[in-house]
Amino acid sequence: MSSQELTPTLPAHSDGVNLCLAELLQYKNQSVRWLPPAQSVWSQLNGQHQSRQKGRGMNFAEVRPYQAGDDIRAIDWRVTARTGKTHTKLFTEEREQPVMLLIDVSPSMKFGTQLLLKSVQAAHFSSLLSWLAVSAQDRIGAIVFNGNRLFECKPTARQQGPLTVINAMIDAHQVDGDKDFNENRLSFSDALKHLHHLCPKGSEIVVLSDFYQLQSKDKRRLSQLRQHNRLQFVQLFDPLEFGHTAFNGTEFVTDDQRATWLDFSAKKTRDSLSQQYQEHQHFIQDMCKSLAIPLHHLSAAQTLMDQLGHSGFKGNKGGTHG
Repeated sequence: MSSQELTPTLPAHSDGVNLCLAELLQYKNQSVRWLPPAQSVWSQLNGQHQSRQKGRGMNFAEVRPYQAGDDIRAIDWRVTARTGKTHTKLFTEEREQPVMLLIDVSPSMKFGTQLLLKSVQAAHFSSLLSWLAVSAQDRIGAIVFNGNRLFECKPTARQQGPLTVINAMIDAHQVDGDKDFNENRLSFSDALKHLHHLCPKGSEIVVLSDFYQLQSKDKRRLSQLRQHNRLQFVQLFDPLEFGHTAFNGTEFVTDDQRATWLDFSAKKTRDSLSQQYQEHQHFIQDMCKSLAIPLHHLSAAQTLMDQLGHSGFKGNKGGTHG
């Protein structure tokens, strides 16, 4: 690692651990970078799959005989040749497309060793996607999942949509996800089920998580969601999860299932972490491949803007894990 990677710069207004309104509002001004005809925000994620996005435009409606004043560029030459009379195509404007986010801020997401917690990075990207949606005149909605509670935001247009999502993320992040966790625990499957009920047909769905709670049984629900919607995964990760760290000491680590001491100076520890992460990656990749879900990766060790190829916010230039 370079010295710059060891001392990354936090985004403006952010401490990397908590969420506040100012750090999420700043993405409103950044969203203009990816509005058409600019390159999609998805294609800017370094080393990730290209995402097929349906552009806003006109849908074909019907063919009728040409009338004076019709645009000659819309003439249907095939029908004209077949009938011997000039015909023109009619189009209807494409309706708004709801964008639905499923944002995971559960205990496993509240982890980060270099710059941000994974949950904080997920909130940053969710804010950017929210402002992009309303800038494209789409409605934005979300379900924020913190492990024992779901925060629901119905699809809403204009500025109110992103503000509702931002406030829900802040509230969900502030709630102690470990408090009464065993009594009120909700699974990732519960969040997917609720998303299925809330999501309007024809939505663009983006799931932001580390996917440690994703199970094989969720494949059926995801398949149902894909029948009438476009679905994308954004996997949040921290370099320590696959054994990459400059720390060489012993640390007490815990999650919602177990707690233990790990010696990060030991090659055995790093190799074990790497193996576990690779096994998890194979599971996620196989799931996405079988369902044709685009999978993107987002590091918690770099600023969002650096990973999207813009230096509007200062941050470290460490490599991303693809």
